[in-house]
Amino acid sequence: MPPYTLLVLLVAAERLVELNVARRNAAWSFARGGREHGGGHYPVMVLLHTGLLAGCLAEVHFGERPFAAALGWPMLALVLAAQVLRWWCVAALGPRWNTRVIVVPGLPLVDRGPYRLLRHPNYVAVVVEGAALPLVHGGWITALCFTAANARLLAVRLRCENAALGLAPA
Repeated sequence: MPPYTLLVLLVAAERLVELNVARRNAAWSFARGGREHGGGHYPVMVLLHTGLLAGCLAEVHFGERPFAAALGWPMLALVLAAQVLRWWCVAALGPRWNTRVIVVPGLPLVDRGPYRLLRHPNYVAVVVEGAALPLVHGGWITALCFTAANARLLAVRLRCENAALGLAPA
């Protein structure tokens, strides 16, 4: 199996682990009176992130993109850094982390881990990974398309999340 294909499959496996953690954490939140907000954009998010992985493989295979070490290795480092940041977020939020926007009433905002530094550090990881993963193997079309679509989705998601957390009007 080509190394880039293996990398994309490893990221896909990581996503499946995330979904398992999210399901468990959703049950925890709902058992404590949690309420989901903005569920309508969630299927779009799943489709977009699935499209990122498929686009990475398709563009490299059908576009015959070469591996350029000067770009590929730094992008791989960014992909790995994004994974570290993502799992730091998961650890900091504990059972409150989710792929959906679920808020348990009465719980204070988390202000530890990367949340000491940024309001939404997980989305930094998403943005970095979405641009860097395709570029590991020269997938510039996938990187551009995902980044543009993700910017639109994140605008919706951030408004929803900020409103749900009481940080901004709905």
